[in-house]
Amino acid sequence: MYIKSLSLKNFRNYSDEEICFSDGINILTGANAQGKTNAAEAIFFLCTGYSPRANRDKLVVKNGEEQAEISAVASSLYGDVSVKIDFHVSDRKTLYVNGIQVLKIGEILGNMNSVFFNPSELKLVQESPEDRRRFMNVSLSQMSKNYFYALQRYNKILSQRNILLKDPDYKLIRETLPIWDEQLTKQAAKIIKARNAFLSEISPLAEEKHAYLSDGKETLKMKTESNYYGTEEEIAYAMYEDLKTGLDRDMRLGYTSIGPHRDDIKFTLNGDDVRVFGSQGQQRTVALSLKLAETETFFNKFGEYPILILDDVLSELDKKRQRKLVGAVEHLQTIFTATGLDRSVFKGRTFNRLIVDSGKVKQGK
Repeated sequence: MYIKSLSLKNFRNYSDEEICFSDGINILTGANAQGKTNAAEAIFFLCTGYSPRANRDKLVVKNGEEQAEISAVASSLYGDVSVKIDFHVSDRKTLYVNGIQVLKIGEILGNMNSVFFNPSELKLVQESPEDRRRFMNVSLSQMSKNYFYALQRYNKILSQRNILLKDPDYKLIRETLPIWDEQLTKQAAKIIKARNAFLSEISPLAEEKHAYLSDGKETLKMKTESNYYGTEEEIAYAMYEDLKTGLDRDMRLGYTSIGPHRDDIKFTLNGDDVRVFGSQGQQRTVALSLKLAETETFFNKFGEYPILILDDVLSELDKKRQRKLVGAVEHLQTIFTATGLDRSVFKGRTFNRLIVDSGKVKQGK
């Protein structure tokens, strides 16, 4: 899969611009704050329905404007597909796939797939379990609408269960909770089973990518901290029993203490916890290895690679790892953003250079 063209209207610092991409390596270059990352954000937005940078949709509308629009045409094994999102300063957005309005975010998923990486993705390794769960959720939701909808239902039921746990009427809690728990564990089982399969697949791929980037000097290992395995029925039953056993604890805490909303992934290098003992360079390489492995999981499922977006990544790597990274991605469409172009890093490879200046894009050499 590759994106052919991207249209931006009143999006961030863009007034009205169209960007054409090649199906291989593309490099958006320009000084800081010119719009490189804004273009990368728009592509990911069209793939997933949400921004990796803004917590409110209205923030992407250009200052002084009431509406914004982003759209793209991508080519896949099944032909061309177009996706469009209209934004309004009221925080409302409208979604279209192939010119037809869709009412749910989930209907955008799977039309254009992408993997996004920028320096903030170090949160995957450095920060809270929530960031690692978000990584799994974004990837799996693009691969499966069923996963996305199961996650939505789970979060809604979880919220209702947590509200009930705070009720002062303990009798009401004990009488009502089994109904919520049956629904909760059914959705939880779908999420957990999908995550288990995903991590089983991506772990050896990430280890392989990391060995390549580090010249075999470091051994990456990933371990999920989920407590449930087996079929959906087995997972649901085990979690239901644990919820019953832990009811007094949850009532005391006022929230649900077990389930996929508590999952985490642990990364080690040569046996040491990367989060605790890894340097920032090692942590960056781990996160990048994980993203490269993610592209392979898309290929294994769909028979084609996603669009890989690498925003301001090269500046964070030494020259040797820059070259190795370029070598690792030349077989799929990759969109780099960078303040400048070091041609020695791309020596011997064909690439499409685009120069971004104040929200305007022109072809470079």
